[in-house]
Amino acid sequence: MTEAVSYLALLVATVVKQTGGTEAGVTVLGPIHGVLYLVFVAAIVWRQEALGWPWPKAFTAMIIGALPFGGFWLDRNWLAPLTDSNPA
Repeated sequence: MTEAVSYLALLVATVVKQTGGTEAGVTVLGPIHGVLYLVFVAAIVWRQEALGWPWPKAFTAMIIGALPFGGFWLDRNWLAPLTDSNPA
């Protein structure tokens, strides 16, 4: 979810930059988002087996996470059902 929020913030910063505003937001948020996406991918690779996902599903999750709003969709549709079925 953090990666998805950083992506939205980066998109907003990009719109500000493209409409004549400052590019400071892109300069700061770009690398932050990049690192968060790499952490997201690493987490999928690390936990893929524990999630019960075959590799094609894990790879698809990485692609969906790279799309705008994709991280939110993954959280709601693929990850939330996992936490709902495993009470703490």
